[in-house]
Amino acid sequence: MPSNILFLMTDQHRADTLGAYGNALAATPVLDELARTGTRFDRWYTPTAICTPARASLLTGQAPFRHRVLANHERNVGYLEDLADGSFTFVQALREKGYNTGLIGKWHAGTEKKAADFGFDGPDLPGWHNPVENEDYLGYLRERGLPPYEISDRIRGTLPNGGPGNLLAARLHQPVEATFEHYLATRTIELLERYAADADRDGTPFFLELNFFGPHLPYIVPDEYFDMFDPVDIELPKSIAETFEGKPPVQRNYSAHWTFDTMPIEVTRKLIAVYWGYVALIDEQIGRVMAALERLGLVDDTAVFFTCDHGEFTGAHRLHDKGPAMYEDIYRTPGIIRVPGAPAGQVRTEFVSLLDSTATILELAGIDPAPAVDSRSLLPLVRGEEPEWPGDIVCEFHGHHFPYPQRMLRDERYKLVVNPDSVNELYDLRNDPDELLNVYSHPEMAEVRGRLMQRLYGVLRERGDNFYHWMTTMYDVGAVDYDPTQSGLDETTYNAGDEASAA
Repeated sequence: MPSNILFLMTDQHRADTLGAYGNALAATPVLDELARTGTRFDRWYTPTAICTPARASLLTGQAPFRHRVLANHERNVGYLEDLADGSFTFVQALREKGYNTGLIGKWHAGTEKKAADFGFDGPDLPGWHNPVENEDYLGYLRERGLPPYEISDRIRGTLPNGGPGNLLAARLHQPVEATFEHYLATRTIELLERYAADADRDGTPFFLELNFFGPHLPYIVPDEYFDMFDPVDIELPKSIAETFEGKPPVQRNYSAHWTFDTMPIEVTRKLIAVYWGYVALIDEQIGRVMAALERLGLVDDTAVFFTCDHGEFTGAHRLHDKGPAMYEDIYRTPGIIRVPGAPAGQVRTEFVSLLDSTATILELAGIDPAPAVDSRSLLPLVRGEEPEWPGDIVCEFHGHHFPYPQRMLRDERYKLVVNPDSVNELYDLRNDPDELLNVYSHPEMAEVRGRLMQRLYGVLRERGDNFYHWMTTMYDVGAVDYDPTQSGLDETTYNAGDEASAA
């Protein structure tokens, strides 16, 4: 029988907030237990560190450049906002296979097209933050006699133009039962019970996705989570020493936009503490769902995923949120999978992607994953096999507040970032894990720089990502087997291994 699938997803979630990823202070027993009983991926990356494009990639198994939904609706700069009609999505494939398919929580994978348009059951919850005015949520509060959303103790800086900065955190004056996170877990359990009844009646399998809006900023949580961690105990990220020397100027601009230097360092410690508290709140709500899975007798029949769309800076590199800076803080994320019968407690170090979830879901359901063209099933790794696997990963970015194309190649030791409008970046992650020193222009890095540039160029050409055209003429990409001018107006050609020739 095809496997049931529970897909747990957070938003803007740093890997280092979880005990399973080395945080000794973390209050994440549920997710740590999932890692202990499943497979933890230590090099799990997002294809792009921004919500809507990453979520569209999960739906389709396509890299962002291919599905072309490249920016969030709220800051869109002219890109597509919805997948094209007829686009392949895993949810439609699952429904054709006879699955129940549900999504509780954040959609944010399109603007006009809703989750229901693709075949998901569940309330319509659009937008990037907890929609606390949503009628289904308000009805949930009324039915239980719970108080409405109210906040105080707002934390924000000052914008370059003198205006108030974006809200970064606040104290929520609601009991835990009234939080949007508790509401989402409750609705998930209700749908899980419905799907379990269908499975008992006629064997209908299910795919159920729970998407929290947090721990995306602003971090708005009740007292016990707002004050759960003492800021004195918070170790600041070493990259808080960022000077932006030798870095693309856009990073300094983003730091100003996120008002980092207008707030005392003690505020940064408090923000990180509240962020960790937000993660703890979410972990507890996931625990309620996992308890329901056990109560319903579904543990042995259900594969469980946990991941997020991308990471978060929380002060690293003097930044907040995410943006046009391809640091590990926002590209490397948590990724855990537990499949019944697979080895427990594995830690895999292969480079994998959120994109690979799509093919994995399809294979679990017994569906050909080929239409998820940029996705590769992770089941061989989860089963403890040693398949051939690429030794690097490519990520992309297209802009948020403004167009800003970037491509990144990360291998075992190094990271190359190509920024066409600015300086390129090269980091030696063995000697500089905090990515503070850009060594792209250092003479001793010429061999590494050339090797990575040629590898990135080859991957982009193979994929059909036309970003490579800029690279052809601007960098040493090795032998080229086509006319880079694409003019066809003279006899100049470029062939691999041949000299340019003229008749």
